Amino acid sequence: MEHQPKEAGWRFDNSYTRLPHMLFSEVRPTPVRSPEIVKLNDAYAEQLGLDAGSLYSEHGTAVLAGNVIPEGTLPLAQAYAGHQFGHFTMLGDGRAILLGEHIAPDGKRVDIQWKGSGRTPYSRSGDGRATLGPMLREYLISEAMHSLGIPTTRSLAVVATGEPVYREAELPGAILVRTAASHIRVGTFQYVANWGDKEQLRQLADYTIDRHYPSCAEDNQRYLSMLREIIERQAQLIVKWQLAGFIHGVMNTDNMAISGETIDYGPCAFMDAYDEAAVFSSIDRQGRYAYRNQPGIAAWNLARLAESLLPLIHDQEDKAIELAEEALAQFGERYQSLWLAGMRAKLGLMQKHDQDHSLVNDWLALLQRHGADYTNAFLALTYNRKQTKALEQDDNYKQWLSAWHNRREQEENAAASQRLMTGSNPVIIPRNHRVEEALTAAMQGDYGVMDDLLDKLADPYELTPDKEAFCQAPEPSPIPYRTYCGT
Repeated sequence: MEHQPKEAGWRFDNSYTRLPHMLFSEVRPTPVRSPEIVKLNDAYAEQLGLDAGSLYSEHGTAVLAGNVIPEGTLPLAQAYAGHQFGHFTMLGDGRAILLGEHIAPDGKRVDIQWKGSGRTPYSRSGDGRATLGPMLREYLISEAMHSLGIPTTRSLAVVATGEPVYREAELPGAILVRTAASHIRVGTFQYVANWGDKEQLRQLADYTIDRHYPSCAEDNQRYLSMLREIIERQAQLIVKWQLAGFIHGVMNTDNMAISGETIDYGPCAFMDAYDEAAVFSSIDRQGRYAYRNQPGIAAWNLARLAESLLPLIHDQEDKAIELAEEALAQFGERYQSLWLAGMRAKLGLMQKHDQDHSLVNDWLALLQRHGADYTNAFLALTYNRKQTKALEQDDNYKQWLSAWHNRREQEENAAASQRLMTGSNPVIIPRNHRVEEALTAAMQGDYGVMDDLLDKLADPYELTPDKEAFCQAPEPSPIPYRTYCGT
């Protein structure tokens, strides 16, 4: 493996390597036999200032596969810890390598990461590889999340390796080229707090402030200010998940990005039928990360971050705890405020009325009672369509609908109210059966189904005839849908 001159427009920096060495290990990706790009995000590449044609070239493909290290990069695997289903453990990038930080034309610093690029010092007993299906799934879901307006890591490319990966069977290997504002996690701070010293913790916090929260730098309590900003960013993110019916599936502290982006698409899924207790992950047998629990888990994870930051918040531990608790107390209040504002928007309500919370809760209770499709129920309200027969025949729904119409009549601008609904209620989401259909076809060499789905998901809020088929909920099945951690 050799260094080659920069091509395709890469502009790399390696600021993470200037942090304490305990935070990472320098490591090279393991070359693959015959790399082939199976998905390249051309439009996103252009936003990053990259030339897609060069990326498709033999040299460009070799870079995306990890076979060639571009000039100016210092590849590394990050170390971090995490509470996995509540149990604390040492972790790290076991199958991912950070190539470096690309500086986009707008000046933004974007992590470029190979996922599935071979063993690292944190792989433990793993082979460091990834299989094609889960990498395509992350590509599809993360790009759908971006189009829905939900902060997320992005997918630049999926490269087939031409090598088998052995899991429950022999499967085709692949590498996902993932981008992120950064890959700093709550677990990164937990790692330093547990195995580092105060100065190393300070260096990580200062780096995070400089990279993500520069306005905190001038605050006399900069680390407390950073904590507050992270709390705000996470409240905004989780609200967007809830409003879209997205279930992450594995909200471990190592899967909460400090930047406020959604990260790590393993057993995630979108709800079809509304169910507050919805769980899709095959390993979440107790429902710890169920839909209704996501706000509470986010608060729990933030408390773990606050614990890690205590030595920086104040020299006196009691005072540090007091200040951290005050900051953490804002999450619940802020989440509720943002959530209600989002639900008002989905119902076309611009003004604030005291009865709005009850109106929303009564609506969700109806959806829960009838197992109504979450996305389509709001879509029916938006475009004055019929609901399901069971919902239409429920007297409680008729009463609710009347109350909602009366409430909307109090809005001063009916056209603006309608625009608010159409901009807040997606027509199309990556429904599980459609995702599986696309992945099944792709695994057989047909990427047309996935391309068509991605094309529709790129504009999720505009109702057009070609999207009608993608709005349909799946046929009822006695077998519950299950998702699995990507391998």
